[in-house]
Amino acid sequence: MSERRPYDRGTGDRRERFAATAWPFMRDIYGAALRMCGRREAAEDVVQETFLRAFRTFDGFTPGTNCKAWLFTIMQSVIINRAKHDGRRPEVSLDEETTEASRLAMVDPNLTALVERAPAPEVEAALAALPPDFRAVVLLVDLEELTYEEAAQALQCPVGTVRSRLARARRQLAVALEEHARRSGYATGPERRS
Repeated sequence: MSERRPYDRGTGDRRERFAATAWPFMRDIYGAALRMCGRREAAEDVVQETFLRAFRTFDGFTPGTNCKAWLFTIMQSVIINRAKHDGRRPEVSLDEETTEASRLAMVDPNLTALVERAPAPEVEAALAALPPDFRAVVLLVDLEELTYEEAAQALQCPVGTVRSRLARARRQLAVALEEHARRSGYATGPERRS
């Protein structure tokens, strides 16, 4: 009679629970990783490592809580660790506000609808142009619909930082997507002069 090792205990059931709980968010995690990393290969590596870490630590996940937010927390940690390993920590410019952005108050501050309906190249270019920390909050809060608290946990920063970064990121997106917003009826006002 063979004895089960402690780390094998309930592995089959654990796999089934993990598959039922976490796998449904694979597309969301991949989409966010692709936007954060900018390259398909890098995003695939991040997703693979994210789900591997999630499976290893699945016993620490509290059933009934937001698994998507938990996975985003792990994904963000993977991205940060990879950036540190590569010797390039993404930095956020603190000089993000522009006078041009301040005159765009006419744009809906929640850009989710515009981002979802805008042609992918315009939106992807605008998102890619954001500093990594700003892009992360837009992806988590506006696109993935995490709460500020869940995004703060995923990004390992205070809720106030999430709110600040989100406001700045939305202003930058408003500037980048201003013309598209006018054409789509999301903004009104005088035409910009070149």
